[in-house]
Amino acid sequence: MVSSYHVAVVGATGAVGQQMIQTLESRNFPIAKLTLLSSARSAGKKVVYKGEEITVQEATPEMFEGVDIALFSAGGSVSKELAPEAAKRGAICIDNTSAFRMDPDVPLVVPEVNEEDIKNHKGIIANPNCSTIQMVAALEPIRQKFGLTKVIVSTYQAVSGAGAAAIEELEEQSKAILNGEDFTPEVLPVKGDQNHYQIAFNAVPQIDKFQDNGYTFEEMKMINETKKIMHSEELKVAATCVRLPIVTGHSESVYVEVEHENVSVKDIHEVLLDAPGIVLEDEPHEQIYPMPANAVGKNDVFVGRIRKDLDDDKGIHLWIVSDNLLKGAAWNSVQIAESVVRLGLLKH
Repeated sequence: MVSSYHVAVVGATGAVGQQMIQTLESRNFPIAKLTLLSSARSAGKKVVYKGEEITVQEATPEMFEGVDIALFSAGGSVSKELAPEAAKRGAICIDNTSAFRMDPDVPLVVPEVNEEDIKNHKGIIANPNCSTIQMVAALEPIRQKFGLTKVIVSTYQAVSGAGAAAIEELEEQSKAILNGEDFTPEVLPVKGDQNHYQIAFNAVPQIDKFQDNGYTFEEMKMINETKKIMHSEELKVAATCVRLPIVTGHSESVYVEVEHENVSVKDIHEVLLDAPGIVLEDEPHEQIYPMPANAVGKNDVFVGRIRKDLDDDKGIHLWIVSDNLLKGAAWNSVQIAESVVRLGLLKH
């Protein structure tokens, strides 16, 4: 007999929270009871799960009594406050914010890459950054087979990664520009920062705040998280993260250097064809390659435009695309929950 569990979703009314609920339903996750939590502002709203309306309640420490698995996607400050409280009450917390990702006591997990790390959890498991997840999922099979010494990535990220307000701003700005109307940017690149810029018909080379080293926090997340997930501090990683006027779907141009010599495009194809969660779309003469519009609503990571570098025999270029709200957030979180169940880490 399959056990079923008390699952809580924190941030249930947000874009990722909604995707988490839909993913739990589509995966038929074994749920005995589903508790939906949010800020006091959103409490009282109703969300449909498997045809039934569930009232969203305010997230407080007491709400985690009896919860087996808690999925968090309500912002870092909420996770920092409530995830330890939930863990203290016996829940395994899967956190989709950056609050715990670089904590040495918290596993940072992409199941296709480092599922075994889940076993080391102390009540909290971190879900990596959306742009990191799709990249390491595609690169890990290559690293396993041919080694990996360097990664240079440029991202082309959708506005949904910055939340519902950013999506609305893109839509409103697009309408205003097409109608010849004035508008005032208020959300991107960072809500509440000193300057805000047009995103419609534009490319903004800033995601999150700049750090003292000239990289943004998003770029440093990709750099540090990749090394942690792959257990490879010596791996050289550099990132440039750019926001584009796309609603959903992150794209990445990735250059890697492998350890082995004479690795061909065909070799990379063969490795990726067998890789879990990866779909190879790489027939350039037929104009077949991944695009964000085609990735929306799909759980997989799509890889194409695979080329050997023209100057370095160990250099390879790839184009990687995924739905940032699914594999980049909700689906990876539910995958971790499925791994928790499969590995027998719950009390019953």
